[in-house]
Amino acid sequence: MKLKRSYLILMIVLLLANNIAHAREDYPLTCAKSAILIDGKSGRVLWGKNTQERLPMASTTKLMTALVALENSNISDKVVVPPIAQGVEGSSIYLNEGEQLTMEDLLYGLMLKSGNDASVAIAHAVGMGSVEDFVAIMNTTAIRIGAYNTNFTNTHGLPCDDHYTTAYDLAQIAAYAMKNPKFEEIVSTKYKEIPWDGSPWNRALKNNNKLLWNFEGANGIKTGFTKKAGRCLVSSAKRDGVNLVCVVLNCGPMFEDSSSILEYGFQKYSNYRLVDSTTCIKTIPVEGGASRKVNVCPQVDYELALTDEEYALLDVGIKTPEVLYAPLTKGEVCGKIIISLKGDTIKEISLVLDSDISIDRFQKFWGKISDIWSKVKG
Repeated sequence: MKLKRSYLILMIVLLLANNIAHAREDYPLTCAKSAILIDGKSGRVLWGKNTQERLPMASTTKLMTALVALENSNISDKVVVPPIAQGVEGSSIYLNEGEQLTMEDLLYGLMLKSGNDASVAIAHAVGMGSVEDFVAIMNTTAIRIGAYNTNFTNTHGLPCDDHYTTAYDLAQIAAYAMKNPKFEEIVSTKYKEIPWDGSPWNRALKNNNKLLWNFEGANGIKTGFTKKAGRCLVSSAKRDGVNLVCVVLNCGPMFEDSSSILEYGFQKYSNYRLVDSTTCIKTIPVEGGASRKVNVCPQVDYELALTDEEYALLDVGIKTPEVLYAPLTKGEVCGKIIISLKGDTIKEISLVLDSDISIDRFQKFWGKISDIWSKVKG
């Protein structure tokens, strides 16, 4: 009897262990307070934990600082370091009042060494002397990207009750920013030297993001830490056409957990090119035109990270008018492609005309003659 009971207990233990192993295989584990994994190309959420919880973000704030600077200035612009940028609390590249650097140099100091002083110098320059105006642009940009649960009160991420984001918002900001080639170039750089006025040597910058050295395909993005926010990391990696963005907030082993989450994504998802803008997909009849038909093409390309099972269940629908009427203009929107998965719409892509279609002048002339003749007869 005791032998049977021991055997039963052993079987239960093995069953539980097997279930835990499968759970680890199917979903990543993390001690982060909030975390997310998204497809960097489409922004689609692939996995998450407390993705909408508002939390402090520490120096991951600087993603937006860099993005706003890149979108609103020239990287070759000379920046004179203002008094308010010298001696800013926290991490620093040791700027001196009156020192001159290019915007590009400051961006490297911002993103590789997390210079709080660099963030203030950048904001002062781009905000035309007003850091507050620069922060307002940060918030406007967040809304434009779709980060509706984010609010910035500063450029560096030092603690403030009204300075917060969510893992979801931060991932969307990161995915958007990584589409800027210069942003990606900066955050993927391991080492960089920038000038140091008054010093016999340059500032030597080493990127704080360890994943650039120890994770295959890693290409960014930014670390962060304060006592209030804990350890935070926004990371990005590319493999075989798949672009992934991972965010962990308040996570002690941020590099280890981010590596596990990214690896999960690469093992589970593949990149599928679903829409090619160079290929016309339908021909529509045209009435009253010099040409009797016109081709329609997707307005943009579209790629998506999917599992093999998801790809098999994907539904792609096309909606266009049965007939079009001249005149028509090349690029005019005349329908859409609807991509759905299990009944949920993932993306709608506009269809546009591939050519101009003028009115058939001969047909128009005889149309007028017919109208006149009808009136005469009437």
